[in-house]
Amino acid sequence: METQRQKKIGGVIQKDIADVLQRAATDGGLKGTLISVSKVIVTTDLSIAKVYVSIFPTKDAEELLKGIKSNQPLIKHELAQRTKNQLRRMPELLFFLDDSLEYIDGIEKSLKGTDNPIANPDLLEKRKKA
Repeated sequence: METQRQKKIGGVIQKDIADVLQRAATDGGLKGTLISVSKVIVTTDLSIAKVYVSIFPTKDAEELLKGIKSNQPLIKHELAQRTKNQLRRMPELLFFLDDSLEYIDGIEKSLKGTDNPIANPDLLEKRKKA
């Protein structure tokens, strides 16, 4: 269960880091690449912030995530500058790819396509009785 403080710090980081990442992508010549921060989870001791990013188009996602991870100290510094009036200590940033949009897209495609589990229940795995 997240405390109010964790949620507040997560919110502050989420707002500013989205800005930092998007500007870095644009400055890095990646026009047309959309980077959004879907959620930030801060640990109870406030030392680590897990940052979940969505990258569109998804074909570049893995490569971009590597770039983000390798520039983590720079990103952390920029974030610390922006939040110095709100946060005393900047948590360590860990970046993860949020593929929930891709997952939702897959579900939508399968519902529209021929592999619709509602129209064709044989596609679903049979549940074992306990």
